Amino acid sequence: MANDNEETNSLSLSDGDADKYNVEAAEALANEASRLPMSGAVPIYEQLLATFPTSAKYWKQYVEAQMAVNNDEATRQIFSRCLLNCLQVPLWRCYIRFIRKINDKKGIEGQEETKKAFDFMLNYVGADIASGPVWMEYIAYLKSLPVQTTLEESQRMTAIRKIYQRAVVMPTQHVEQLWRDYENFENSVSRALAKGLLAEYQPKYNSARAVYRERKKYVDEIDWNMLAVPPTGSSKEEMQWMAWKKLLKFEKENPQRVDNASANKRITFAYEQCLMYLYHYPDIWYDYAKWHEKSGSTDSATKVYQRALKALPDSEMLKYAYAELEESHGAIQAAKKVYECLLGDGVNATSLSHIQFIRFLRRNEGVEAARKYFLDARKSPNCTYHVYVAYAMMAFCLDKDAKLAHNIFEAGLKRFMHEPSYILEYADFLCRLNDDRNIRALFERALSSLPPDESVEVWKRFIEFEQTYGDLASMLKVVFDRLSALLQKVEQRRKEALSRTGDDGESALENSLQDVASRYSFMDLWPCSSKDLDHLARKEWLSRNVNKKIENPVPPIGANSADKNVSGFPNNPSVSGKVVYPDISRMVIYGPTQKPGLAAPGLSGTVPYGGTLSNGGTTNAVDILKGLPPSLATFVATLPPVEGPSPDVDFVISILLQSNMPSASGKSGTPQQLQNVPAPSTSDLSGSVKFKQTRDRQQPGKRKNIERQDEDDTSTVQSQPLPRDAFKIRQLQKARDTTSSRTGAGSASYGSGFSGGFSGDLSASSG
Repeated sequence: MANDNEETNSLSLSDGDADKYNVEAAEALANEASRLPMSGAVPIYEQLLATFPTSAKYWKQYVEAQMAVNNDEATRQIFSRCLLNCLQVPLWRCYIRFIRKINDKKGIEGQEETKKAFDFMLNYVGADIASGPVWMEYIAYLKSLPVQTTLEESQRMTAIRKIYQRAVVMPTQHVEQLWRDYENFENSVSRALAKGLLAEYQPKYNSARAVYRERKKYVDEIDWNMLAVPPTGSSKEEMQWMAWKKLLKFEKENPQRVDNASANKRITFAYEQCLMYLYHYPDIWYDYAKWHEKSGSTDSATKVYQRALKALPDSEMLKYAYAELEESHGAIQAAKKVYECLLGDGVNATSLSHIQFIRFLRRNEGVEAARKYFLDARKSPNCTYHVYVAYAMMAFCLDKDAKLAHNIFEAGLKRFMHEPSYILEYADFLCRLNDDRNIRALFERALSSLPPDESVEVWKRFIEFEQTYGDLASMLKVVFDRLSALLQKVEQRRKEALSRTGDDGESALENSLQDVASRYSFMDLWPCSSKDLDHLARKEWLSRNVNKKIENPVPPIGANSADKNVSGFPNNPSVSGKVVYPDISRMVIYGPTQKPGLAAPGLSGTVPYGGTLSNGGTTNAVDILKGLPPSLATFVATLPPVEGPSPDVDFVISILLQSNMPSASGKSGTPQQLQNVPAPSTSDLSGSVKFKQTRDRQQPGKRKNIERQDEDDTSTVQSQPLPRDAFKIRQLQKARDTTSSRTGAGSASYGSGFSGGFSGDLSASSG
């Protein structure tokens, strides 16, 4: 049996080591330990508590196992390790049970020890919202103590009264029961005295009861069984973090308006409880320390940082914050020890830690100490160019020693010539010195050694420098002899680094007007308007995609229809040249912030041009189509969804009135047929697939004959300018009705059906 336990124990330990913070594995280990004898359970408990040192339930399980075998000394040691770090009522009540157990047979001395233990417990967890039973247990214990004299009875009553008065002002879940018990207690002692005491504590009790109800809202959002694990970014962890933040904010507002000492005690208790569950969150430790610092308790803030670094020994942020606290209060040597702890042996120290320590030495020990450490730090294998840049700029800006800074940059250039960022920092430094000759020399040296794929930013900075500070007069004087050749060389090398070859082998980065605008801009000043910039950007994008139009000769209908056709005109030769096209100058580039059309209820697609009623409701697609004339319903059903800006309705109608649309006969049914036909499918409403198939079925020859006939009959109407007001639209419609009566009133076009409905709407609105 012993061998089986050892095998199970070793297996459980190996499973726990596989994933240190695996919650399921930890629960399995705890359950296994509860079934083992103490000799086999102790290693498991120690392993669990080394991983989860703030888990009150594991500490409670561990100490109860020791109490069950009457191992009092081990129990005391466990309580001394966990009580102050785990402020949870069930664990502390277990502590009281242990104290009462060992002191019950010690007489008066044991009673005093038990009362001290109760006071000790209430001093730490008496502010817990679940501490009501603890107060009631203490009062019951005091009432149960035997008394021999009247003096002892008076002392006991005074002690009970003090506990009641402390308990009824605590916002706990048993505050109402405690108040009723207090009323009965005072009335049983002296009704005359009770009236004054109850009147004094009634407002405090009412305030505590109101605060309890508010506090309960925040406490109910907290998972009190959660184990302290490093943050993984899960939604549950974030919700718990937010719940604790809300509770801390609530406590800091001091809703009960108690004195500062009591308020600070409650805030401290809330932070300590929070760290039981968010033990691995550096921001909680930092907030806790900063709160102590703002409250004027620097020693408490120091202790919090020391605890935080034990919990998170790899957190550089907390080490810098701790060193900053010590330095700000004049403890230079203590701050220096923190930096030395951060640097370690120097082999694995980061460049940032070197830089921060150099700055610390420069602030507190002078220039020579900083210089001496820099000479040592640059020998570190992990030293990067950042250390050189930081110390050089420190020498230049703080020590006003430009020569030393220049020498540091030159020394670093021998080691970091392959780092574009270092080249740019060096160039910025030379710009501050107005040393244009060395700037050009630096760029030439760097660009001759950097590979093309790493030299992009250096080329950009070089070109920007020449465009900004180049001497145009000298360029004209020597007929672009030297400086022009230099700029041409720079431009050629830039294109080699930035070139992106298209499908036809041409470089996409040719000279354009946009390059001129970029060359002659300064900061946020441009040689053109924002509209011109948008136009140039659009044209550049179109030029890069101009060759893609051959792949799809029929341009799609939608926000990206211009992507395949630069001019805005279709490439289909069967389309008549008399067709009126929209004014593409009114088109805007589609952006993702533009809202698509409203989704119709019951449909997965989108109704063209939304589907919003005047009262704010959304109509069904079937109801929309049933309410339209047959020809217009068929026309609307073929429209794609509008995902871009809303069109100008009057402008669209005027174009439709002047356009010769195909006849609707044979394509749309009667109104009765339309009602019986189901709503268009998602594909009919949502894209260009159906639209493309409809266009492909049209016969080019038949369409040409129709267009010739319409061209002869309606040439006078279509030659008119585009109308903009309702009166001109009515006049134009009358002219079309007259023409239609001559060509045959039996056929209706999309345009006539649409215009008739629109005119009716205008008449109704005017009437």
